[in-house]
Amino acid sequence: MKWSLLKSEYLFKDLWFTVRKDTCKRTDGAIIDPYYVYEFPEWVTAIAITVEGKFIFERQYRHALGLTLMELPGGCVDPTDESLQGAVSRELKEETGYEFSSYTYLGKTSSNPSTNNNWMHFFLAQGGTKIAEQMLDHNEEIELHFLNLSEVKQLLKEKEIIQSMHATALFYALDYLGELHY
Repeated sequence: MKWSLLKSEYLFKDLWFTVRKDTCKRTDGAIIDPYYVYEFPEWVTAIAITVEGKFIFERQYRHALGLTLMELPGGCVDPTDESLQGAVSRELKEETGYEFSSYTYLGKTSSNPSTNNNWMHFFLAQGGTKIAEQMLDHNEEIELHFLNLSEVKQLLKEKEIIQSMHATALFYALDYLGELHY
């Protein structure tokens, strides 16, 4: 079922977002033109747990929806990051000021595989201790919240985590931690 790429043209390129227009041929010979693809860097996010057993959440404004939301720490993988784990460790230090003693890779998801070409990678970061103050990017304004397990489950139950990839990451982590019962 894989399509053949006949032609590709970039319409817009910027730091974190690129739009491409492709012309494709399906296996039955039908031509699909145009097919738009949004290119993003890889993303990482962490379910970050302190040495005291608190889950670190971030409350921040998201302009596209005009809402202030509870989310997980994370961000883009930079070209200078040596690995996905290195990227999530850097993001955690920048956004929270915490360093973690262990990282477990939990998997990945796509925000929209019909148009987006990248992955969001999930990590469980445990044993967090504060080593510095936040070092936020110019467009970040992040308020940290420290929640216990029952509070995290309540956020999910009340559908307060609306960033779909973060909700997915939390379910992966809760399953890994033996906190989901099927």
